[in-house]
Amino acid sequence: MNRGSEGSLGPAKWVISHGVDEHPSYVVTPSDVPEWPGTPPTIGVTPATMTERFDFLVVGAGPCGIAVGAAAARVGASCALFDKGCVTASIVDYPYYMSFFSTARMLEIGNVPFTIPNDKPTRREALAYYRYVVDHWDLDVRQYERVEQIEGSVGGFTVHTRSMDGVAHIYAADRVVVATGGFHEPNLLGVPGEDSVKVRHYYKEPYEYYDQDVLVVGGRNSAVESSLELFRNGARVTLVHFEPTIDSGVKSWVVPDIQNRLDKGEIASYFRHRVVEILPKSVRLRSEVDRTEVEVANDFVVAMTGWRANPSLLTAMGVEIDPDTGKPVHDPATMETNVPGVHIAGVIAAGHDANKIFIENGREHGELIVGSG
Repeated sequence: MNRGSEGSLGPAKWVISHGVDEHPSYVVTPSDVPEWPGTPPTIGVTPATMTERFDFLVVGAGPCGIAVGAAAARVGASCALFDKGCVTASIVDYPYYMSFFSTARMLEIGNVPFTIPNDKPTRREALAYYRYVVDHWDLDVRQYERVEQIEGSVGGFTVHTRSMDGVAHIYAADRVVVATGGFHEPNLLGVPGEDSVKVRHYYKEPYEYYDQDVLVVGGRNSAVESSLELFRNGARVTLVHFEPTIDSGVKSWVVPDIQNRLDKGEIASYFRHRVVEILPKSVRLRSEVDRTEVEVANDFVVAMTGWRANPSLLTAMGVEIDPDTGKPVHDPATMETNVPGVHIAGVIAAGHDANKIFIENGREHGELIVGSG
């Protein structure tokens, strides 16, 4: 794999650390400590010498981050991807048996064909495909290495990271790309009892809910599909949504299934209702029409209310965020923010509405970014 260029990029530094779970206590140069004659101590000291420089440094190794790396590889630009987790960690966290709404062709990146026997790829097929793209383009991916700070300006960014073993690293980059996705913080209901252990903001599989009263909150694909899977695996499901019906964007082949379950009463429903309080053995709902309240028996709440991005890394660099939409200010033609040399890619560009950008349109950001650099 291409590991960037080696070179002398400033005085050697060492970080004094008191444990792998702590941040560095301070940074010194050899001249600050006479008893270190040019060689760092070997006990309790983590090397922090900046020796690698990249044309593009990407924060996030999901599909849209990989697309940036592939675009850079195609033009011979040096690029490294850093992720606090594994490659395509967000897809790893999807429900185990999920199938994508998009066709395989619409999920392709880096001009690498996504060939499968069926029209809609599964989670497992997507994970295999994106790993193959990484291998095909020989991308430099630093897994389990968290980006902690980015400073500097276009042509001379300094990026501070920390790997899972606690070792601190420093890199240089001409441009940085933040492609950290939009699944950092759940959209909370904001009601009493939401901090209960029975409330889940993420759904993976149905088996722990067998023979339980489960309230699913939401009306989009995740809420509808989890309701159906829970119902088919022995849960007593109630669907609550503040709109008068399920969302118009629900997968077309799923709509007849959920509608039949609702019409037959196999899945109970409260449309035009909101959750107002979560109690130990029940949930109170309030009508959006006449403000009347109803209390339903409940063992678990699965709140499929969506997630939002955490823009703190961007704001720390001076990137402006629209207070209403949560969108980072950027030029859609280059994905460059108001801070020169700082780009965004993927779902993070959608702000609070993560359903506006998917892999199929976020994959285009890589070419826009690399072409502008």
